[in-house]
Amino acid sequence: MRNLENIRMPTDDTYTALMEYMYSAIEGERMDETTIPPTQHPIMITLQDSISGNGFLARITMSGRSLMRKEEDGKWWMYGVRPAGIAASGKNIDEAFLRFRNSYKEILFDIAQESATFEEFEAEVRRFFEENDSDNEDERSWEASLAAVRQGLCIPPEPFASLPRRSPESNPSFMKVERVDVQAKDKRLMPSDNVPDVYAYSFPKAA
Repeated sequence: MRNLENIRMPTDDTYTALMEYMYSAIEGERMDETTIPPTQHPIMITLQDSISGNGFLARITMSGRSLMRKEEDGKWWMYGVRPAGIAASGKNIDEAFLRFRNSYKEILFDIAQESATFEEFEAEVRRFFEENDSDNEDERSWEASLAAVRQGLCIPPEPFASLPRRSPESNPSFMKVERVDVQAKDKRLMPSDNVPDVYAYSFPKAA
């Protein structure tokens, strides 16, 4: 499931096409009224899960990166960038995100099943999050998309216009793995620890 060689980003004229992709607006600035057709969409994702393992209960909070694009099959595809080893499709962006989210959780289940201790689980989850494809193409594609965003101002095209909008600089990627069972040391559980699932449209950093 976690073989990154089998899940790769589309490569057909990716970088040429990305230079045509300009959307979004700088926070606090007025948006251009012209919508420029996009090719790939840089998406920021936030997910939180509680996972039971062999003698432990873990809470995993992830802030990551993904790319969305509509492929020739007519489906919307969500490709993981950080973590990279996931891809999922749907008839619309919500369905693609839901399937991506479920695939991510299944990977956490698999890691928990294979880990004898919490320490093993934590190490493997972090390895999965930090692992890139062999030529780092996913990361370069995401950065190229974001660079294209910052070349101009335009209204995010449907169906992305209603998504939350976040700045990558204000929302860095991370993976947090915590032990939250009775054996956890100095861990007090609070309602404020809860984090909702979110996928958000990236917008440019203000100048």
